[in-house]
Amino acid sequence: MKLWRHHSLQKPLHQRLHPTFKPVPKQIHTFSQFSQDPQITAILSLIDKGNFVPTSVSYSKLLSQCCTTKSLRPGLQIHAHITKSGLSADPNIRNHLINLYSKCRSFRYARKLVDESSEPDLVSWSALISGYAQNGLGGGALTAFHGMHLLGLKCNEFTFSSVLKACSIVKDLRIGKQIHGVVVVSGFEGDVFVANTLVVMYAKCDEFLDSRRLFDEIPERNVVSWNALFSCYVQGDFYEEAVGLFHEMVSSGIKPNEFSLSSMVNACTGLMDTSRGKLIHGCLIKLGYDWDPFSGNALVDMYAKVGDLADAISVFEKIKEADIVSWNAVIAGCVLHEYHEQALELLGQMKRSGICPNIFTLSSALKACAALGLKELGRQLHCSLMKMDMESDSFVGVGIVDMYSKCGLLEDARMVFDLLPEKDLIAWNAIIYGNSQNGEDIEALALFADMHKEGIRFNQTTLSTILKSTASLQILHVCGQVHALSVKSGFPSDIYVVNSLIDSYGKCSHVEDAERIFEECPIGDLVSFTSMITAYSQYGRGEEALKLYLEMQDMELKPDRFVCSSLLNACANLSAYEQGKQLHVHILKYGFVSDIFAGNSLVNMYAKCGSIDDAGHAFSELTERGIVSWSAMIGGLAQHGHGRQALQLFDQMCKEGVSPNHITLVSVLGACNHAGLVTEAKQYFESMEELFGFKPMQEHYACMIDLFGRAGNINEAVELVNKMPFEANAAVWGALLGAARIHKDVELGRRAAEKLFILEPDKSGTHVLLANIYASVSMWENVAEVRRLMRNSKVKKEPGMSWIEVKDKVYTFLVGDRSHYRSREIYAKLDELSDLIEKAGYVPMVEINLHDVEQSEKEQLLYHHSEKLAVAFGLIATPPGAPIRVKKNLRVCIDCHTAFKFICKIASREIVLRDRNRFHHFKDGSCSCGDYW
Repeated sequence: MKLWRHHSLQKPLHQRLHPTFKPVPKQIHTFSQFSQDPQITAILSLIDKGNFVPTSVSYSKLLSQCCTTKSLRPGLQIHAHITKSGLSADPNIRNHLINLYSKCRSFRYARKLVDESSEPDLVSWSALISGYAQNGLGGGALTAFHGMHLLGLKCNEFTFSSVLKACSIVKDLRIGKQIHGVVVVSGFEGDVFVANTLVVMYAKCDEFLDSRRLFDEIPERNVVSWNALFSCYVQGDFYEEAVGLFHEMVSSGIKPNEFSLSSMVNACTGLMDTSRGKLIHGCLIKLGYDWDPFSGNALVDMYAKVGDLADAISVFEKIKEADIVSWNAVIAGCVLHEYHEQALELLGQMKRSGICPNIFTLSSALKACAALGLKELGRQLHCSLMKMDMESDSFVGVGIVDMYSKCGLLEDARMVFDLLPEKDLIAWNAIIYGNSQNGEDIEALALFADMHKEGIRFNQTTLSTILKSTASLQILHVCGQVHALSVKSGFPSDIYVVNSLIDSYGKCSHVEDAERIFEECPIGDLVSFTSMITAYSQYGRGEEALKLYLEMQDMELKPDRFVCSSLLNACANLSAYEQGKQLHVHILKYGFVSDIFAGNSLVNMYAKCGSIDDAGHAFSELTERGIVSWSAMIGGLAQHGHGRQALQLFDQMCKEGVSPNHITLVSVLGACNHAGLVTEAKQYFESMEELFGFKPMQEHYACMIDLFGRAGNINEAVELVNKMPFEANAAVWGALLGAARIHKDVELGRRAAEKLFILEPDKSGTHVLLANIYASVSMWENVAEVRRLMRNSKVKKEPGMSWIEVKDKVYTFLVGDRSHYRSREIYAKLDELSDLIEKAGYVPMVEINLHDVEQSEKEQLLYHHSEKLAVAFGLIATPPGAPIRVKKNLRVCIDCHTAFKFICKIASREIVLRDRNRFHHFKDGSCSCGDYW
């Protein structure tokens, strides 16, 4: 015998076999209803009538039959007759009774009979220990073994097998090794029955090396020995090793039985290997084991888990008597692969077949209800679990919490959660996730704080959920705290946490922090790239988003619909029409053309890149149009000055039964604004609550005030501000300031500016507009005062910037910019254009220039505006006749607007200019806005 097998024998035996066990749980003293054998019932009837007087041998046979069928009630009646007949002291009958009670989980009666025995009996104790072990009560078996050992009884091979099985159940390697030592001393190590149990015990205690060594030392290994080893490997998730052992067994000449093949089917399930699974299935049929219920259930489970539900159901239907395990396997498979309706249909069939669902069946059904949002059926399942007294079970309780959360019933979810006797990490994650998914982000954070106080350790799922809520609330300091917790708890490199941190920092406007985490991440996946690209896109860094996409392609990461949607938004913000078209090609290539997210982003991108025709085409190809789709198209038409078409599309949307939201109504009012449709705007605004069910918000008031101002109805604009049911925000006062600029109303401009200085003290646009109002009426001292105020307040004027895309690259220009590598050509082109347009009748509008310089210098400054530089570059860098698309961050000045009407005619080019408010299409000497902007 090798030393590694003897190290537990170093202490005396009496010192080693005194383990501390937990008390035997109460439920093992009770018993439930077991089946009754009609033949036994008939014999008992004869005994009761006095027509049959059994002998001790007859009683032994009857008790053996009761034990086989687990017929407890008839067994109790037989016990009563035995007592009455005076045969209770018969050792053979007593052992049969102990065996019966142990098998039927009535351990109180079994132990009483053992204790009442006048002499210690190995068979009695072995029967008791075996009963505990066979019912999964390892602690009870070990306690009984300890009692037996104190009486000085020596074990046989059956006792050793039962007590080693008990060690496997409780995974007590220390006691298992001590029993192993006793086995060696007692000389039973060569017994194949005991050796097989030792192999299993070491494997179940995760000592696979020792398990394999013991297996190799079995002198005559049979199929049971092999089954014991590779079934343990399968249960320990060592699937490849298990398959290897199976091949080794077959090569050694031992024929597999149904249990061998069932274990291999389970190994193939773990490996998600249908090919090998089907080969094993073929072997089962060839060897005639396809009738075996264990093999059938294993096959159903395998096919269901790999998503081959047709084969799963085919095998399931061939099982002669499908049991609860068969039904559970096929129902769980349907739920796993999101065939939720089919799962519930199978549940109905199962009930009709007479098989009652257990907690595993109902747990799968709860998941199906959660996915389908079936509140009422979910409640019914909850009631069924309450009747089974299972709703307090942790596993079931979490399922109920999850179901109620996903059905939007958070109060019910919280009630079930609060009633759980023990709240583990999974339960906390379920309730936190439920609140987060339902938009109750503050409650999710509060629950996380409670969980932390309770001392429950969180995992990456918890952190990811909390970061999602933090992102929704845009609470930067909480994001930082969760980040610190993740580092402290050892999750800084976990990809799920990293991706959530990137997303959260991005949505909290801290793109630099998101960027740092992304760069530090050792392995970037699709989700991390998506989060970073989205952050860049949302916060005006579209060029970085597009560069990152190129890097992602170099890594051969296939984009998903969310990446494409974010990239299209980046192109929209940059007015990068050509790159947007290339992304459209990628969407077609990857099969996202029917996806509503990608489709909506396409409509938005083309509209914001100045091609309303392409936007219309993308809109018409949408297979499903939601409110976002309609709003994007209506908003696009509005921005391009097609007010009437926007209103017609809005009417069509309403006729198709799509209810508008407040964003849609902003687009509708914007369409009226850009087209000067005052009457129509009033009708929509005044009937908003009556027709669409919500009151006008700040944005709607701002649209109406801007509309009145542009249309010359300045008194109506002021009156509407005074009638607002809430305090006006910066958008409303900004609209009023714009109206004052148009109509040179100094007092109104001053009043609006004073409000804006309080609401947005750092915004330079207020100072600029107020200075323009003063300049328009030659109040130069006031202009100087506004400039002094800007200097003293350290408010910097937002510089005018323009962008143009040429050959997949976006170029940026500032006023008077000479940093471009073709700067000389650009300014030469501007000089050429200025001569041509002046000959055609253009006169520089120097009065809009507020700088105190000479007239000629003012003209020069006007010529060098950023949008003029971008257009000049477009003329020299793009093919003749191609449209020139320019974006500007501010409102286009009236001088540039006038100049472009001349340039587009002279150069025979369409110029599409997108400024802060709308699009201007310059063609054949006129603008699409009709000079109304």
